[in-house]
Amino acid sequence: MTATLGAGLGFKPEFAGEALHARDPGLWFEVHPENYLVAGGPRLAMLDSLRATHPLSLHGVSMSLGGAAPPDPAHLRRLAELVERVQPALVSEHLAWSRFGGAYAPDLLPVPRTTEALRQFVDNVSRMQEALRRRVAIENPSHYLRLDHDWGEVDFLHELVRRSGCGLLVDVNNVFVSARNIGIDAAAWVDAIDGASVMEIHVAGHRPDGNAETGLLIDSHDAPVAEPVWGLLERLTARIGPRPTLIERDADLPAYDELALERTIAQRLLDASARHAWPVGEGAPA
Repeated sequence: MTATLGAGLGFKPEFAGEALHARDPGLWFEVHPENYLVAGGPRLAMLDSLRATHPLSLHGVSMSLGGAAPPDPAHLRRLAELVERVQPALVSEHLAWSRFGGAYAPDLLPVPRTTEALRQFVDNVSRMQEALRRRVAIENPSHYLRLDHDWGEVDFLHELVRRSGCGLLVDVNNVFVSARNIGIDAAAWVDAIDGASVMEIHVAGHRPDGNAETGLLIDSHDAPVAEPVWGLLERLTARIGPRPTLIERDADLPAYDELALERTIAQRLLDASARHAWPVGEGAPA
């Protein structure tokens, strides 16, 4: 089913009417499943209506796959029930943790890339995939400080794929933000990622943190996609071909028409990459 997906949008109830009536080829919508883990009511009814007209993606933010503890069984059971109900085209989660010792932090916290962390992550991802009976895409995080790592990020992701059978969700805005914050080479990162493992791509807006001393970029999802991020999307898809690509916008929401215009940009890049993608293994354009 993912082969038919083009550029998608994060679904917001504020533009439910426009979303339900949109008929753009390849359009799909992403939702955070945590907002729909209920037994019934208007939220699920709205999701059922959306599913009747468009493919859906479930993008989790609280499974804490990078934590020391396995996924919460009750949460995983409710997610499996939602997956069974709406039959999403894609399911994804984050290379992050948010739960420890019975406490939950409403954030995606960083994972030191050690071999022990890799083993734990493989186990947790495998548990999730077994419970959902489907392959899950894991998203690369944004970085705001340097940690001591035993693995490079791309190698870590590739080994996670090899050991667990998961796929990857490449967020090119996260790559750009991390490049600015900790000094990695964004172009080299997207050139190195294994295209065969990439199930989905995200693009989003970001903003400066406003602190002259730190000068960090924040993965804020509250602004239009920046030109360098569009450039990374073009570079990646020129090499690996088109993938389902989401425009993420979670705050300072503009009118639906403005989001639809950004979606059009993404769709044009995907269409171009379908015609001109480089063969796998032949490198990337300069």
